[in-house]
Amino acid sequence: MTMAQQDKRPVAGGQGAGASGNEWWRGAAIYQIYPRSFMDSNGDGIGDLAGITARLGHVAALGVDAIWISPFYTSPMADFGYDIADYCDVDPIFGNLADFDALVVRAKELGLKLIVDQVYAHTSDLHPWFVESRSSRENARADWYVWADPKPEGSPPSNWQSVFGGPSWRWDGRRGQYYLHNFLDRQPQLNVHNPKVQDALLDVARFWLDRGVSGFRIDALNFTMHDPELRDNPPAPDDGSLRTRSFDFQLQRYNQSHPDVVRFIERLQALIASYPDTFSLAEVGGREARREMQDYTRGRERLDSAYGFDFLYAPELTPALVAKALEPWGDAPDAGWPSWAFENHDAPRALSRWCASEDTDAFARLKMMLFLALRGNPIIYQGEELGLLQDEVPFELLQDPEAIANWPLTLSRDGVRTPMPWCELAAEGALVPGGFSNAQPWLPHSAVNLARAVDRQEGEAGSLLNLTRRLLMLRKDSAALRRGDCALVHVGEQVLVLRRRCEGETVYGIFNIGANAQDWPADLEEAGEVVATVNGGVPGQLGPFAALWLRA
Repeated sequence: MTMAQQDKRPVAGGQGAGASGNEWWRGAAIYQIYPRSFMDSNGDGIGDLAGITARLGHVAALGVDAIWISPFYTSPMADFGYDIADYCDVDPIFGNLADFDALVVRAKELGLKLIVDQVYAHTSDLHPWFVESRSSRENARADWYVWADPKPEGSPPSNWQSVFGGPSWRWDGRRGQYYLHNFLDRQPQLNVHNPKVQDALLDVARFWLDRGVSGFRIDALNFTMHDPELRDNPPAPDDGSLRTRSFDFQLQRYNQSHPDVVRFIERLQALIASYPDTFSLAEVGGREARREMQDYTRGRERLDSAYGFDFLYAPELTPALVAKALEPWGDAPDAGWPSWAFENHDAPRALSRWCASEDTDAFARLKMMLFLALRGNPIIYQGEELGLLQDEVPFELLQDPEAIANWPLTLSRDGVRTPMPWCELAAEGALVPGGFSNAQPWLPHSAVNLARAVDRQEGEAGSLLNLTRRLLMLRKDSAALRRGDCALVHVGEQVLVLRRRCEGETVYGIFNIGANAQDWPADLEEAGEVVATVNGGVPGQLGPFAALWLRA
């Protein structure tokens, strides 16, 4: 296929090409904050809401539009906040509701929208709803969770396996039944088929909207509804990949992704959209994620955006991977709007997966250029603007229950959750370096990431931090890069060319995703104005890891 032919392959347009500017979220850059690891304000070694408020100026200076904060709700922390015991309060380790209100005020002062996590698939086993539900089969919340009788010989009702490994059913002697847990056994599955459960979850959303948030990132949305017939999942075909969990041996056909999820989505979106300037973002994983992301965002009655795992666990970054991720987001009038993450609190640092150690700095610049050229919302995970690497946390210091259970054949989530390095050396009165806390942090810093600290990069004109700031500002001022359509102009073994276009502006992104110099794409005759360039990229020349944005 020639470049001229490929230039006719629009992979993303639709609402983005002609959407009005009052949808602030369309093309917005979002910064994810993992509160345990961002900034500790009270010296207990764990980050908190007041710490976020204190360091929010750093985020605003990047030029992002919004922050997304991972769970800070009351929780026993079996899964570090994703096991919620009270949806409408702050866990004491993170502060209190007054701290949250102060954070809302500070974000508004800095011009940042505030998005918070919502977890509707499950609660903690300490949540009052579950405590009541498990107490008997006749109480008012008896069917608020997924309960089922054993098979005649006492085994679980189905063969379903949990994401963290092992059967997803836990026997409970109080009711003489099993309850479902798709994750930890301390995270019982809510029965979101039940309209009363939906009403309760909508009340939770209303609580935070009334408190000033601008929207939600919804965790594991396709896990909110199961097959009521409890049919067994079929086996997954063996594709030769390493399978470390029992979950990997099944196709998750019946324990998740029930068709009625979209009915709940429509109820949720109606509530969210009734508040001004709001945004809804779904996390969707699994083998059918691309189809489900589009189902969940199709039309204005459903969510604004969704992101999946296209890049989060990919072992390498290639033009083909980018093309495969972009292509499903077509230009139909009711097409959804994508969001993208290269790394997050669950997925290993991208630089540690995608490049050799000697190429880290050059690849980090290329990666940021490519990331911010994609059509959709880039979600920058804290420290990504610094080029942080995946930390190796020794077994004796691991906190992540999944990593501990599946050691050593797992990708430890702790390695991407180590504290944000604000300064390389220890501040006055601090026991440890990093500027995150004046006490021993809950996970250790590494020397390699301390060397990439904010204070080290602030004064370096060529640092990744300052490059990220420049690129985000350029992107914010470009209609084409922020909300334009997108075409795959060239998809080679190593070279990728994207074309973004909106309101008469056309920007090409040219990327050499490799360590070898490559020929300039022959059909790209009009080089245009250089908007941004890294690693020595100039029109007509593509050295190793070179990247350019050109305005035609």
